[in-house]
Amino acid sequence: MSTVAVSRLVDAPVDAVWRTFTDLGGRCEWMSTVNRVELLTRGPFGTGTVWRESRTMVDGDEVTEEFRVRECVAPERFVVASPGIGADYRMTYTFTPVDHGRHVGGTMVTVVQDGTPTARGGRFLALVFGGLAALTVEGALRRDLDDLAVAATAGSAAA
Repeated sequence: MSTVAVSRLVDAPVDAVWRTFTDLGGRCEWMSTVNRVELLTRGPFGTGTVWRESRTMVDGDEVTEEFRVRECVAPERFVVASPGIGADYRMTYTFTPVDHGRHVGGTMVTVVQDGTPTARGGRFLALVFGGLAALTVEGALRRDLDDLAVAATAGSAAA
């Protein structure tokens, strides 16, 4: 198993950050790498929500993944799972209000991704490319959180 963790301070309240991030239909508007989102379930974001997301990777290829919300405690945290090619992974997102220092009223967003190889080839690739894959995942997660910070801050200012 490999684990990558990334955190980002967002200068917007937790509710605004949560609302922005969980508005799956709006992701194409603010996530720079997301091309399409297909909602596979109806209703509000929560445990059981499923969607497919197509995004452009660093190498220019497009990849489509399916995500399922496994746990959800709004507006504090949620866990999504996705079967990958040769590996399954889970991402845990936490949204923590900042209640001290110069960023009072902001939100610390943390995402932890755990990946587990599921096929013989996946185990081999994890051994050979483990460090490189972790850096690629870390970069993608950082970009997503940077995009979130811009969108949530703009949405918070407009509210």
